[in-house]
Amino acid sequence: MALPRKLPLWLAVLGALHGVVACAGFFAPYDPTEQDRSKPFVSPMKIHFIDPQGKLHFRPFAYELRSRAGTYGEYEEDSARPITLQFFTTGANYRLLGLLPCRIHLFGTNGPRIYLFGSDGFGRDLLSRILFGGQISLLAGLLAAGIALFFGLGVGAAAGYFGGWPDQLLMRFAELFLALPWLYLLFGLRAFLPLSVGPLGAFLLIVAVIGAVGWARPARLIRGVVLSAKERDFVRASRGFGASGWHILRRHILPQTSSVLLTQATILVPQYILAEVTLSFLGLGVPEPAPSWGNLLTSLQQYSVLISYWWMYIPAVAMIPFFLGYLGLASALQQRAAPSKIGA
Repeated sequence: MALPRKLPLWLAVLGALHGVVACAGFFAPYDPTEQDRSKPFVSPMKIHFIDPQGKLHFRPFAYELRSRAGTYGEYEEDSARPITLQFFTTGANYRLLGLLPCRIHLFGTNGPRIYLFGSDGFGRDLLSRILFGGQISLLAGLLAAGIALFFGLGVGAAAGYFGGWPDQLLMRFAELFLALPWLYLLFGLRAFLPLSVGPLGAFLLIVAVIGAVGWARPARLIRGVVLSAKERDFVRASRGFGASGWHILRRHILPQTSSVLLTQATILVPQYILAEVTLSFLGLGVPEPAPSWGNLLTSLQQYSVLISYWWMYIPAVAMIPFFLGYLGLASALQQRAAPSKIGA
């Protein structure tokens, strides 16, 4: 009986991860679009507690970087110019949770910038861009999954409850969507839409396109649940007492689909995050300068960046805990929905 305990654990993990991204302005030291052209491709800076004289410092610090003579994107520490890391400091303006104006950051400096995850080719702080980019990618995945589940619930419930020719028509249409490779279908739909749009317009287009291609599988699963639920005794009794079809659906049948909807949501969200990342990586998603996890990886299309600046892979690594969290939550939900299998 220890398996159901994993559910609150995964919920806590995902809640913490999403909380950090939702409060990106607080955890990010800088504005994600702020450039420093004098510091392109800075590698992650080392944090020190002991100075060259062997003295221990309780406040962490780093050393200011200077370019090596005759090189591009190569730096060395200047031990004579330390940068002290300060906590709960003021910095760039942002809106906490997208609502409250704020200037307090978890950490920062009062002097030269510090790059804990390095910088990109424009000298922008990679940590700040990862955190703010997560807001766009995660929100795109959540909204697209909501759209897909909304249409899947409507189509599946209608097909399963009414049966007959509506069921045949809707399910054949769903099978057509399932037969097509979803990634190529995604590219095809996106190709018909305008490419030269602003960040907000591109984001909304991405959400609409991704949500439009993912409703078929949830619809088929929900149809199966509805077909089973409408034959149960309490549904027949409600129908015998003269309850309307809408009342039966709302009060007795649709609540039976909640476990399927939750499990599908935990599967679809990471899948749609990856879809947004793929589109943005290929230049069909959210454009610069707005960060997203996809366009943070576009520089890796350049061979020189691919082999020389390993820290440009960090945005891809940052996605892994989110994907593992959603997959773990999906597994816990499936085990909780089938308690008989737990003791087997």
